[in-house]
Amino acid sequence: MATGLEELGITDDGEPTPIARADAAPVAPSAGGTDGAGEDIETLLASMPLFDGLLPAHLRRIGSLTEVRDVPKGEAVFHHGDPGDGLYLVLSGAIRISRNVSGMGEEALAILRPGQYFGEMSIVDDAPRSADAIAHESSRLLRLSKDDLRDLMFVDRELAYELLWRFVRTLSARLRESNDRLLMLTVSSKF
Repeated sequence: MATGLEELGITDDGEPTPIARADAAPVAPSAGGTDGAGEDIETLLASMPLFDGLLPAHLRRIGSLTEVRDVPKGEAVFHHGDPGDGLYLVLSGAIRISRNVSGMGEEALAILRPGQYFGEMSIVDDAPRSADAIAHESSRLLRLSKDDLRDLMFVDRELAYELLWRFVRTLSARLRESNDRLLMLTVSSKF
């Protein structure tokens, strides 16, 4: 009986099955080489702070949903107002998160480096993108589709709990950073 979960690589026994995504670029093997059974992507995910400490089964499931995207310097990953399509992890290069301010031009909010991620708000809500994401340097990104990740989180409540708390901590840290920046602007405008 097909449950629709096979598309996510989840079978009735809970073990992931390999998925061949037509739109996904292969992840290059690590220097140490692997057996080609997806170990590269699991190792890569485990090295990222967002996924650090997750169970190997969770890393396998998430890895089966990823695709690699190379973005040349200056190219937009997405623009403010675009529909949120997923979460991006920076593998190499740098991504500039910015907004265009009327009469002032582009205001950079953050420069994200390898190991950092962006676009997580699209997993939490269905609002349009709140900023532009532009390749500050030629970059390689790992993309997790919003729909695929949401489906996986719906099926695996333990994973959902872990990821959502990690998103909350990131959003909280970014809000604190924005508050500090706003306070500095307020104080500096009084002089």
